[in-house]
Amino acid sequence: MTGPTRAEYCVIACAEAWRGAGEVLASPMGLIPSLGARLARLTFAPDLLLTDGEALLVRPDGTPEGWLPYREHLAWVTGGRRHVMMGASQIDRFGNQNISCIGDWERPRRQLLGVRGAPVNTLNNPTSYWIPKHSRRVFVERVDMVCGVGYDHAAGARYHRIPRVVSDLGVFDFATPDHSMRLASLHPGVTAEQVREATGFELTVPDEVPATREPTGEELRLIREVVDPAGARAREVAP
Repeated sequence: MTGPTRAEYCVIACAEAWRGAGEVLASPMGLIPSLGARLARLTFAPDLLLTDGEALLVRPDGTPEGWLPYREHLAWVTGGRRHVMMGASQIDRFGNQNISCIGDWERPRRQLLGVRGAPVNTLNNPTSYWIPKHSRRVFVERVDMVCGVGYDHAAGARYHRIPRVVSDLGVFDFATPDHSMRLASLHPGVTAEQVREATGFELTVPDEVPATREPTGEELRLIREVVDPAGARAREVAP
């Protein structure tokens, strides 16, 4: 078996967001987070709940295993029992996320998805982020519009928490006194200087930054043979 690719390290880093979560509803948005959630369920997070996005709870292979009526889903969403992993068009040092527009919101240069459910997600349950291409255009000093709420705007919301941000360069958290972003691990082949150069704000970088956890042989087998046998992950994160 060949060694893990950068994309497979990203899958592992996303999966780790749900380690120790218990019986919570995973809501991964995007390919790599979805692969990570399914891998977590198959390995170290057997109580994790997966959904088809509508009314069913599903197994990692997509077959139904239960029913989640809409009224129950809303209770989970607003009660801290869901962990979302979303994308971000922009994210800043305190974890504020923008998926709505670029430029002044009254006259934006570019219209994006819109605010959608980001405020509810971030204020009512843990929310992590996946960024497939780490750059200064995404990691900005200040987002053009706050959609997902960061630590400086959360005002003590009971269930607000941003466990991690995963990019194609590394893993980030907010384990600093002021809850600003910190480099938590580097993917193999990436240096802290590369991350600094690709980030548009001052990032906390410890003196010693660990490497992102390497997938085990069994995890690699599951990624390659079970959760993504077609290799779609390589189209999102190049080797």
